[in-house]
Amino acid sequence: MNMLKLYNTLTRKKEEFKPIKKGKVGLYTCGPTVYWYGHVGNMRSYVFADVLKRVLKYNGLDVNQIINVTDVGHLTSDADEGEDKIEKAAAKEGRTAGEISQFYFDAFQKDFAKLNLTEPAKWTWASEHVQEQIDMVKVLEEKGYTYETSDGIYYDTSKFADYGKLSRKKIEGLEAGKRIDMGEKKNKTDFALWKFSEEPGKRQQEWDSPWGVGFPGWAIECSAMSSKYLGDHFDIHTGGEDHIPIHHENEIAQSEAAFGKSPWVNVWMHGAFLILKGGKMSKSTGKIKTVSQLEEDGIDPLAYKYFTYSASYRKPLTWNEDAIGSAVNGYKRLKNIISKIEDDGKKENKYLKEFETRINDDLNMPGAVAVLWNMVRDEKVIGKIATIKRMDEVFGLKLLEKVDVDVPAEITTLSAGRLVARKNKDWKKADRLRDELKSKGWVIKDVKGGYELENE
Repeated sequence: MNMLKLYNTLTRKKEEFKPIKKGKVGLYTCGPTVYWYGHVGNMRSYVFADVLKRVLKYNGLDVNQIINVTDVGHLTSDADEGEDKIEKAAAKEGRTAGEISQFYFDAFQKDFAKLNLTEPAKWTWASEHVQEQIDMVKVLEEKGYTYETSDGIYYDTSKFADYGKLSRKKIEGLEAGKRIDMGEKKNKTDFALWKFSEEPGKRQQEWDSPWGVGFPGWAIECSAMSSKYLGDHFDIHTGGEDHIPIHHENEIAQSEAAFGKSPWVNVWMHGAFLILKGGKMSKSTGKIKTVSQLEEDGIDPLAYKYFTYSASYRKPLTWNEDAIGSAVNGYKRLKNIISKIEDDGKKENKYLKEFETRINDDLNMPGAVAVLWNMVRDEKVIGKIATIKRMDEVFGLKLLEKVDVDVPAEITTLSAGRLVARKNKDWKKADRLRDELKSKGWVIKDVKGGYELENE
């Protein structure tokens, strides 16, 4: 099998992947903040992470994936200001923070399943790991990386020489001056490890700590939970590209300071945005579409998943009606073609090696899809079913699952009429009915004893 190469955001290049422990991979994926529905832009990141896991497993590696659930500490501003997103949603909807978190996590999991994404070894909830987060802040305090302000305990980024190495931002000149928006921060890049409750007892989620009643900052949860389940040095960390400059930069700073190890994570991988006209799809703009809403529009969630494979996970993907419509039709055609392939009982064919070359080249899914199409169209090759089955271990598109096509009565009538016209050798009428069927989105093919229909 070809050597697996992955693009590492930290080094800005593709590298041969070598696990820390032979045959095993520790994989941490930044998960959802469960205050609202996840949209298809969010889900693109999880499709990418799932493909990564599937490719690792395809290569014979045992993958231990952890996905966090942020149910506390993510403020409405990445600058450690504003309201807690969960608390804000709870107040708006008249529910408890726990009810909000569970409701939107359940909705997220349903969409996760509809996309046929594989479950992680564990979903780790931030609110269930507060002690681990407190313990980590204490370590950082003991090592001299923290300072206290009137609103919390902050990480002093000037004490960490490598701050900015992931995003490659220069921090010279970022020291705090007298600007009001800096508050009491010593440096612009400093971030909260623990926030004090403004009015203890008012928040639904707050805990006692050595520094007073409050709640953990957003970044500390990922460091604390990943290290608990994957160790203080693990293989791969994934997330959306928007996490690079702040969230993941902060994770690195606090983790490498606490554990005294560099690198903390060997490979950092980030998925690009799903783009709408005028910007990325986001919850804050309200311009979102969920997986369930796709179904209401008649779009199979797996057709959306197929759509995400039309671009590299590192490249922006534009959402528009033409693009998603083309993907829906392409997925339907692919399934229709595969449904008519008979299993000849033969082993995988030559196309599998080409497929493996593509997926092991930094998860080249557009290339992998092209190989699949070339194979199903190749009338001479054998072993198609066995090859499709193996490829679908990575695609996760349920390519061999039979789907009953609901043929409208009008289409059945037109098709039967064309069959009669052909038997009467009325070729002109038969051609006219064929064209009429095509205009309605159906392709009719003549076979021995009758015909077959495909919905384009």
